[in-house]
Amino acid sequence: MIRHLVLFKLNEGVERDDPRVVEGVEAFRSLEGKIPELRHWELGWNISDRPIAYDFAINSAFEDTAALRTYVEHPEHQAGVTLWREFATWVIADYEF
Repeated sequence: MIRHLVLFKLNEGVERDDPRVVEGVEAFRSLEGKIPELRHWELGWNISDRPIAYDFAINSAFEDTAALRTYVEHPEHQAGVTLWREFATWVIADYEF
């Protein structure tokens, strides 16, 4: 199995209730059930007030790297990525478990 973690940092001055952010969260939230390769899907806002913390996280799992690649290239996923590029940066970690 492959774990795919994504941590998002909202750009300076962008808040969670910004309509673009709300739309971006919904775009990713709606992926569950749309992409058959997803084996595990969870996402949520950070609750820590630590200054090094990121703002939003996605934790997902796939059977193998081919399934992960299919997800990454899926049009619904790419639509969400396009939205998030407007107001956030992110880091990714993919690993076997």
